[in-house]
Amino acid sequence: MANSKANILIIDDESDIRNLLSRIIRLEGFNVFQAETGKEGLRKLERERIHVVICDVKLPDVNGVSFVPRLKEAQPFCEVILLTAFGKIEDGVQAIKNGAFNYMTKGDDNNKIIPLVNQAAEKALLRFKVEELESKVAGLHRFDQIIGQSPPMKKAMDLARKVAETDTTVLLTGETGSGKEVFSQAIHYESDRNNKPFVAVNCSALGKELLESEMFGHLSGSFTGASRDKQGLFQEADGGTIFLDEIGEMDLVLQAKLLRVLETGTFLRVGDTKETKVDVRIIAATNRNLRQESDNGNFRLDLYYRLSVFNIHLPGLSERREDIRILAEHFIRMIAGKMNRRPPAMDPAFQKALEKHSWPGNIRELKNVIERAVILASDELLTTEALPFDFLYSVSEEEPNALRLSAIEKQHIRKVLAFTEGNKTRTAELLGIGLTTLYRKMEEYGIAK
Repeated sequence: MANSKANILIIDDESDIRNLLSRIIRLEGFNVFQAETGKEGLRKLERERIHVVICDVKLPDVNGVSFVPRLKEAQPFCEVILLTAFGKIEDGVQAIKNGAFNYMTKGDDNNKIIPLVNQAAEKALLRFKVEELESKVAGLHRFDQIIGQSPPMKKAMDLARKVAETDTTVLLTGETGSGKEVFSQAIHYESDRNNKPFVAVNCSALGKELLESEMFGHLSGSFTGASRDKQGLFQEADGGTIFLDEIGEMDLVLQAKLLRVLETGTFLRVGDTKETKVDVRIIAATNRNLRQESDNGNFRLDLYYRLSVFNIHLPGLSERREDIRILAEHFIRMIAGKMNRRPPAMDPAFQKALEKHSWPGNIRELKNVIERAVILASDELLTTEALPFDFLYSVSEEEPNALRLSAIEKQHIRKVLAFTEGNKTRTAELLGIGLTTLYRKMEEYGIAK
């Protein structure tokens, strides 16, 4: 049965029929709205979310069959059921072509109306739900969701916003973990292609043959194990965007095939002789210097020029230290929320250590460090004790005791306790000390028991 919260709009100039249908449909748990004319019905659609419209074919101001596209334009995901006193086959055919869910004769079979409304409502509710989810997903990937106020990040976002309005191919460069996929998603969802697929491909994750099949598809029997036709990721992304991550790892043979897609919008599936045409925007990303790779013979120079029409460099964390604090605070809130805990604050030494660290793993490394620190935090304050060992060198200038053996021992005991989930016996075994010694050291270092 359809969700009882579904809204039904009845448009009919005969009040008796309109009221009768309203009573019957309300008894099924639906919310019902009424309109006497097409114009009034459109006004209802402007004010209310309607899932199903039951519309008379013959209205004072409009013909119901030709009115269907206007109803669907007002609310694209609603379903329209047309009712007529004198059914005509040609009208029924045209109504369905215009987008109607069904076309039925009044009084033909009153037992059909409720099952029909249920079916239409279920379909509409599902489409509305999908649209809501897609809107939420799109909202998560907008530029205003990207965190960063440093000049390098502002420059990168300004460039990305401008290119998002076009269909231009984009090359994102930067260190691993600097957020290239996040930027590619934002470019897609801020573009006119945002209601079409976004498909991400990691070019370094698969071998040449498998990657070719995944990207371009294959015909049944084209190679051992190809038991059926397969649609490639370029076809899945048709009308939308394909993100080619780690493009510098792609084999030279596949690079030639990709170049053809960029130049003609066509490609050959593995084993096929007929070209497939697609309309796909390409966003590529790499942590390599592709021009240097071209000079070394590892990357096609002509492909490099086609990909780098619009190049955006994404700064690593070491280039945007002003953003480390706000990124850390964001991850603290996110991780603490998942753990149903109040977000702990950062003490000055903890924050200073984050800002001084070199961050070779960039944002991914920061997120992992914050997650570990929040897990280890015994109170509402994150201290340097919750940081990995290599951070101790960063804080040694501000805290001369940070590199003392006792500080390192304390951190190691806490780390092993976290690993054993507080099991003291197991912790003592892993440390190679007696249980009594462990309790003594925990008391000495102020480690909560």
